[in-house]
Amino acid sequence: MGSATKLAFSVFLISCSSGAILGRSDTQDCVHYNYSPSSSLSSSSSLSSLYAGVSESRGNLSGVVTCSGEKDKRLHCFATWKNISGEVRVVKQGCWLDDPDCYDRSECVEKKDAPEVFFCCCEGSLCNSQFFYRPDGSQPPVHTTNKPVAPQPTVLSTLMYSLVPIMAVSAVFLFSFWMYRHHKLAYPPVLVPTQHAFHIMIEDPGPMPPSPLLGQKPLQLLEVKARGRFGCVWKAQLLSEYVAVKIFPLQNKHSWQNEYEMFCVSGMRHENLLQFIGGEKRGSDTELELWLITAYHEKGSLCDYLKANVLSWSELCLIAQSMSRGLAYLHQDIPGHKDGHKPAIAHRDFKSKNVLLKSNLTACIADFGLALRFEAGTSPGDTHGQVGTRRYMAPEVLEGAISFQRDSFLRIDMYAVGLVLWELASRCKAADGPLDEYMLPYEEEVGQHPSLEDMQEVVVHKKLRPTLRECWQKHTGLSLLCETMEECWDGEAEARLSAGCVEERVVQMQRQTSVTAPEDIVTVVTMVTNVDYPPKESSL
Repeated sequence: MGSATKLAFSVFLISCSSGAILGRSDTQDCVHYNYSPSSSLSSSSSLSSLYAGVSESRGNLSGVVTCSGEKDKRLHCFATWKNISGEVRVVKQGCWLDDPDCYDRSECVEKKDAPEVFFCCCEGSLCNSQFFYRPDGSQPPVHTTNKPVAPQPTVLSTLMYSLVPIMAVSAVFLFSFWMYRHHKLAYPPVLVPTQHAFHIMIEDPGPMPPSPLLGQKPLQLLEVKARGRFGCVWKAQLLSEYVAVKIFPLQNKHSWQNEYEMFCVSGMRHENLLQFIGGEKRGSDTELELWLITAYHEKGSLCDYLKANVLSWSELCLIAQSMSRGLAYLHQDIPGHKDGHKPAIAHRDFKSKNVLLKSNLTACIADFGLALRFEAGTSPGDTHGQVGTRRYMAPEVLEGAISFQRDSFLRIDMYAVGLVLWELASRCKAADGPLDEYMLPYEEEVGQHPSLEDMQEVVVHKKLRPTLRECWQKHTGLSLLCETMEECWDGEAEARLSAGCVEERVVQMQRQTSVTAPEDIVTVVTMVTNVDYPPKESSL
């Protein structure tokens, strides 16, 4: 195809699709409604009163909302509802983000066959005021509102009826071009399945732990926040709340399955462990993706936070104490837990990247893809000892000389804890000394991308550890923290502290610094008093 032919064809496509572009507005009105179980009014009566212009409070009724967005994004309305014993109950209505599944839909129609929760989206002012259930292959639509409002005719709908054949061909080309440019940058809305609806093709991992956030709800991915060996982490929106979605490709299904099973272990709900919400599969065959949905923490990982921020002494203690408390709980075997027997679990990839910070700077531990649980009378399974991040590997892991016992794996985690404590100290402004840019443990010795041989040479053969600065020893709390680090990364695994002991040490540091501070002041005052005032005998 010559260049002139391509130019003519492009002009043809642009002219055919101009109707859709010209008919789009920067704002759009949508019916806004949010179901409240406490309300005794039916959803249909609430919606009818909305258009009657009634202004008083009527339980679930919210009103009409004006949607706005970026210039290159299209605006939609949506509705979700349930069919409870023949009665239609609206769950939520409102604005929806730019979504190819909603393009050029003047009616809000659910086409899936017998879903548990119905969902539809459309374009046009107040187009979600009435909605239909029209499964594929069925005939007339099932109206789901008692008093529907007549849809307002739009320029787009007129053009569609007059130019249907041309626009259909144009839409195919435009959609193909859009898919090429925006591949995987945005996902259409999906539903987070309940434990009854969730089945994975590789294996059914069993029932999910109870959670008030589970249930079929629209979920939309927003932006990529992090990428790792096993996949990427997205910030997503679950109705009005933000969540994190960790997406694994099919080739990493074992890591996904292991992390999913760890989240499902009895007693895995703790304030210093990442909160689990649900799991899902996307796509099919070779395009299958495996999702884990968890709580979202805006501050991100400890590693990223330390790159951009310095810590006060109290902030360091808060992070260190909550981090060690979470790991101590993970390591603990609790036979009498209220949710059932909680086994001891080794993390096996503990590092500052896998410690997340909440808004109040307390820590929670994440990423259980390599975790290993230990239950009485059962083997930990087919386990490879040399796993994790090379920089944080204990000497015995680097040497390949691991005893495959529970305590051995827990002590490997504690070596990494010592390195993370060093990272915290390196960014603490409590000591009287210069604060350098953030560096990873051993970065001065092996750089940012060490090989296994590099780490073996530094840690095993030369027996080096990260440098403890002289100014830290002059601060009461940091000097105790240095002792704790050294006992955590001891070359003899049996000599290392437990996570519970580290937590107690941090509490002790806080107490000692709060006690010694006034004593230092008193000492200074005493020295000044002895210099400025003569001894008592001289006044006699």
